[in-house]
Amino acid sequence: MTVVTPPPGRELLARGAETMSRVIDQARTLADVASRQAATLAPAALPPSLPPLPANPATLLQDAAEYAVDAAQRGILYLDALRQAGNTFYEHEAEGCPPVLFFPWDMVVDGRTLPRPCNYALVRIRQPEGAAPLDPKLRPFVIIDPRAGHGAGIGGFKSDSQVGVALRRGHPVYFVIFFRDPEPGQTILDITHAEGIFLREVAKLHPEAPKPVVIGNCQGGWAVMMLGASQPDLTGAIVLNGAPLSYWAGERGRNPMRYLGGLAGGSWPATLLADLGNGKFDGANLVLNFESLSPANTWFKKYYNLYANVDRETPRFLEFERWWGGYFLMNRDEIRWIVENLFIGDKFARGAISAGGGATFNMRAVRSPVVVFASAGDNITPPGQALRWIADVYRDEQEIKTLGQTIVYLMHEDIGHLGIFVSGAIALKEHTEIAETLQLIDSVAPGLYEMLITTEGGNGGWQVELKERTMADIRARSGEAKNEAFPAVARISALNQSIYDLFVSPVVRQFATERTAEMRRQLHPMRLRRTVFSDRNPLMAAVPALAEQARAKRAPAPVTNPFRLWENLWAESVERSFDLYRDVRDGWTEYAFHAVYGALGTMGVAEAEMPEAPPPATEAAAPEVREALARMAEGGYAAAVIRMMVLLARARGGVRRSRLVRSNALLTTESPFAEMTATERQAMIRQQTVIASMAPAEAISSLPLLLPTPEERARALASVEAVAGPEAELGEAAQAMLAQLRTELAIPAGARVEAGVPIGFEAAAIPD
Repeated sequence: MTVVTPPPGRELLARGAETMSRVIDQARTLADVASRQAATLAPAALPPSLPPLPANPATLLQDAAEYAVDAAQRGILYLDALRQAGNTFYEHEAEGCPPVLFFPWDMVVDGRTLPRPCNYALVRIRQPEGAAPLDPKLRPFVIIDPRAGHGAGIGGFKSDSQVGVALRRGHPVYFVIFFRDPEPGQTILDITHAEGIFLREVAKLHPEAPKPVVIGNCQGGWAVMMLGASQPDLTGAIVLNGAPLSYWAGERGRNPMRYLGGLAGGSWPATLLADLGNGKFDGANLVLNFESLSPANTWFKKYYNLYANVDRETPRFLEFERWWGGYFLMNRDEIRWIVENLFIGDKFARGAISAGGGATFNMRAVRSPVVVFASAGDNITPPGQALRWIADVYRDEQEIKTLGQTIVYLMHEDIGHLGIFVSGAIALKEHTEIAETLQLIDSVAPGLYEMLITTEGGNGGWQVELKERTMADIRARSGEAKNEAFPAVARISALNQSIYDLFVSPVVRQFATERTAEMRRQLHPMRLRRTVFSDRNPLMAAVPALAEQARAKRAPAPVTNPFRLWENLWAESVERSFDLYRDVRDGWTEYAFHAVYGALGTMGVAEAEMPEAPPPATEAAAPEVREALARMAEGGYAAAVIRMMVLLARARGGVRRSRLVRSNALLTTESPFAEMTATERQAMIRQQTVIASMAPAEAISSLPLLLPTPEERARALASVEAVAGPEAELGEAAQAMLAQLRTELAIPAGARVEAGVPIGFEAAAIPD
């Protein structure tokens, strides 16, 4: 056979056409960015008009005098609050930056004593005095806070918090804390190994309890998922609160933080800062990055709010500053691993992070139910970064069911990043409802759901429903997916890092000492702006006495005072100016990022693109599916009941928590389910979900084989109807499915066999 080589001109034309297509796509991207930023920068509504002047000049003078006294007193009390915050900062540092937990705790495992030492530890939260005793048979809760610059404890530094929610329900609660200084040579893999030891210790302390719920806040979220992927047998349900797992995801015109790594040239600046720190990276740098996202709040709003409401805001300000002002350190290798694998490389979502020994962390290996809490108002972990991993890891929602996985996500519309962890209102609503649902999570059929929390009637309670969702819903929430710019960042970052390691790092490390590193830390603006207001500054010596006098003679001006109103207008204008600066900065940042790295992407610098849509699914050929379908006629009464409940839930498109309560009671208290282990019940639920999803017609037609006698059929259908609740509330699709089940089982509508019908579990139901 003669091989004919195509003319070189044809290959050149093909490459030219491909390049031109990329150039056109890049031009469209830049035009899209420009149009979105133009909408953001459009002139906002003008502030309210100035309040009218009093008609009587004497009244105006009186208002001015009242305001002058009030403003002076507030100024003194404001300085005193800053002084107290500065003193608290010094005291917290002197104590080694202990956890800011509101609750007392006992050390269980100190990671510094492990064979692979790290600065993490497991502590057990003690029940407050006078509270009901904890039930050791209930599922333990293990909370992992973010080590992203700050210390541990934010998940439990108030009574109304994640810790408080679990304690009030009688669950044993454990907290993973960490110390200010890392152990020499510790790595992220050492921390994952230690967290595995922590969970084994929790299981040992509660042998009769189910596997623990593991909650990961922010950065703690990907730490939890690494643990679940590498040691899936250790974790019960996993809860991810504001946890970034897909760093490249986001929406154009928003989420500017994901561009910073590219504009900085990659990971080398973080390595440089660690080298200047004598091998340790200062977490204050991360906090400074977070604060730069909202300069209005960082440099003005939170301080003005303290000044304007100093009489009531001081305790809250001091409480939060104790955590916000405590900065922790990381080893050079730790911060480099985080930046290269997550911030820049986005390797976790792509299953490319090395776990050692040739293995990788693959989120498909996670078998525990996963609950994701994200917020549209979160500018540090926007919804795309919190949710996109689902579409990156799984082909579609059917594959989630095939693998027996359950994923539930909950969206808040406006709460900010920190509010997810610290807001008392969020703890009393979202975290409370998550905790309630986790008690029933094993009764939820595999699949992808959105948790919807709505007001229930006029009794002030909440109604919770798990609504089935698709990958299209996830992609709609996640923003852009196809983007050549970010893979180009990863390539350029690797090149710059190699140059830095070869030519710059040896010189910097030669001259860095612990003394110079500590001096740099103390002069960091995040620390300096607190220390200058402490008692160590002699200029603050007179403030305590003046503050006492101001409190003794406090004379606040009324809120209707025109000078107070003008002050508020002035504050609004300052905040708007900061916001305008932020919007302009973010607009240019995004445009520059796409212009530079998009151009590099068009020249082929990027790695092979990830497809925007997953390849066609082939679930019917999967071993799990073949095995489940082969056993369609096996399982008897138990399989039939579960299958019918799954079919009804699929027809309705979701399930209310009240039905989950009834379902859970049935599956744990009535025979033959009560004789099964939890693992056996979950395996049967997974198997029947696959059957109902892949072959719904055959699943229905084979029900008589599972229920050969009329008595079994009547009992099974009665149990399913009792779980489903009033037929009128099921909806048309579910009613049609129920009618089809009755027809297949030859049971007329409304028929009910009293003998053998389980009714004990109905008392556990929450009314629909």
